[in-house]
Amino acid sequence: MTLVRAHPFARLIPRYLLNCTMNIIVMRDALDRGDFETVRRLGHQMRGTGAMYGFQFISDTGGAIEQAAKNSSIDASRDWVGKLSNYLDEIDTSALEALPLNG
Repeated sequence: MTLVRAHPFARLIPRYLLNCTMNIIVMRDALDRGDFETVRRLGHQMRGTGAMYGFQFISDTGGAIEQAAKNSSIDASRDWVGKLSNYLDEIDTSALEALPLNG
């Protein structure tokens, strides 16, 4: 299990990770419809935001998803989306719940 460490945006991380999880659902649906542009766009977004929140794996995987979608590779896209989904399932944000809302 991945434990989230102290980070300047720590209070925002649970919402960010929820958004990532929602993006997984959208990407899987888009792949079912052959909508590689949506998958490419969301992969690009995750590539740009993951490291900002301290999740280099999200950035790296987002880049791989973006590239797979650019290549219209359904198998590679599904594989990378699956890897990202598994990674997100392993993140423990429970320690963040105790952080104060101010300061």
